[in-house]
This record gives sequence, structure tokens and C-alpha cells, in this order.
Amino acid sequence: MDATGLAERLRLPPLAGRLTPDAAMEKVTWFRTGGPAELLFQPADEEDLAQFLGVVPLDIPVTVVGIGSNLMVRDGGIEGIVIRLPPKGFGQVEAAGDGRLRAGAGASDKRVAAVALDLGLGGFHFLHGIPGSIGGALRMNAGANGVETSERFVSATAVDRQGRLVELTSGDMAFRYRHSGADDGLIFTSALLAGPSDGAESIRAAMDAVQHHRETTQPVREKTGGSTFKNPPGTSAWKEIDRAGCRGLRIGDAQMSEMHCNFMINTGSATAHDLELLGETVRRRVFETSGILLEWEIQRVGRFRPGQDVAPFKP
Repeated sequence: MDATGLAERLRLPPLAGRLTPDAAMEKVTWFRTGGPAELLFQPADEEDLAQFLGVVPLDIPVTVVGIGSNLMVRDGGIEGIVIRLPPKGFGQVEAAGDGRLRAGAGASDKRVAAVALDLGLGGFHFLHGIPGSIGGALRMNAGANGVETSERFVSATAVDRQGRLVELTSGDMAFRYRHSGADDGLIFTSALLAGPSDGAESIRAAMDAVQHHRETTQPVREKTGGSTFKNPPGTSAWKEIDRAGCRGLRIGDAQMSEMHCNFMINTGSATAHDLELLGETVRRRVFETSGILLEWEIQRVGRFRPGQDVAPFKP
């Protein structure tokens, strides 16, 4: 179904948010590649999102994206509806008392770290170095520098596919390494987070250390999706990639970074096919070298172009 047909099928009520057919997803992802979204919806606020989902038939696929830093959109585009929470309606970050803050799911991780600094709340410095949003941090239990989102988590709000508001506790989230067990159909809208009281000098020093590490060890000025693979138990993904001889490995304009070989980069005009094929090639070579099967950390969504499927490596 084309985007116009999909919009007509939905028979939507008046909405405050923005609907965009055939939305160019290469403008969203940090890889700067990928096909269009059939229909992109950017809700004005939580009520607008709930109203929209309440009328979307369950057989129409819904994909949620954040700021696009950890995302690969395949070249055939995304079928159905893509929802992106804009900072204007979902980017608020404010004090919530008792050593807590509330952050909208569209707020950047870096902004949350900055507000925590202003509030004198420690333990949020790790977010300063994660180029994502709080919604993504909740979905994948984002972490860095020895701290994970689950350690700051108190509760979250979300909207389900029927447009109903849902409150989630830590038990509901079922956090584990780079994963949340919350239902995939839930769209997070905000989170209540907590941290210990700390001095501004100590917090700022921790944030500066995170920034220095990131700028000196990661290709932050390249078109990249961040860490490509999760760290396997007992080792680091980059060490296994390096051991397999994949540092600097290229397919077209897709390359495993020379600077940090667990970062995949688009050096020019790489397609999503190039990037995903490179990733699966790395997975195969690492398994052949060490017997370790790397798991993707980058989220890959959408359809392949006809004749350009990339089969996941299976030992």
C-alpha cells in the first residue's frame, strides 16, 4: 500500500502532530542512508500519540525511532507507520523531588546529564557520552562507563498499541545487558530517574572524563551508528573484531573504523545493504576466529530492496 492509501485507510481524527508520507529516513539516521518511511507521525504530546494509536488498526506495522543514532534503515524503506517523538512535546527534563528527575522520552541523553548536573544529582554522567534519547535508553538499557540506565530507573510511562496509558516499574522493564523486557508494542513517553546527591565539581569532572574518552577513542565525527555489536561475556567486541583482522574492513563505502573497530562508519555513499553486509561478514569472521557469535547492538529495521537481502550469519 502506498503512503496516500495508508493515510486514507486510517481515517484519522484531527491531530495536533505532523504526518509525513514517504518520509526521507536518510535525513534521520546518523548513517545518512536508508529508504523512506511509508508514513511518519510526529505527535504533539502524549495525548496526541494515544489518540493516534487508538485508531490505527493492529495489522498495520508501527516502528518507533529516536534520534537515529543507533539505527540502520534498510534501503527498501519502512512499511507502515514510523513514530518519532519530537523534542518539543517529549523533550522536557525537570526536577521531581527527592533526588529524582522526570525526562520525556524524546529528551537527549546529553540533556538529561546536564540537568542532573544542575540539580546536583550524581550517577548520570554516563548519559553525557551516549548520543541517543531517553526512549532509546529505556528500550535497550543503554549504558557506558560502567553505568546502565537500569541503575537510575524508578518508573516509566508508555502508550500501548490501543492508545492506553501504561505505568511501568523496574520489574515490568526486566532490564538486562543492552535489553529491556518491556513489551515491544509499548511506546515510552517519559521516565522517572533517580541519583545520589553529589557536588557540581565531582559531577562535572565525571562528565568531562566521559567526553574525553569518547572524543579520543571513538570516530564521533563520522557517519556512524555507535557500537555495532554488544560486548560478549568475558571480552570486548572490538577485541574480537580486531583479532579477526576486521579493523578497517570495507565493503563499498561501509567500513569498520580504524580508530575503534566496533564502530561501523559510512565513509561516503554507503548503502544500508553495504553496511549490513559488512556487519554480517564481521560476525562470520569473528566466529571463525574465536567461536564467538557477536550480537548486533545497532537496530536494523525496514525492508531490503528486491534481490539485495542480507542473510544473518548462522554457524
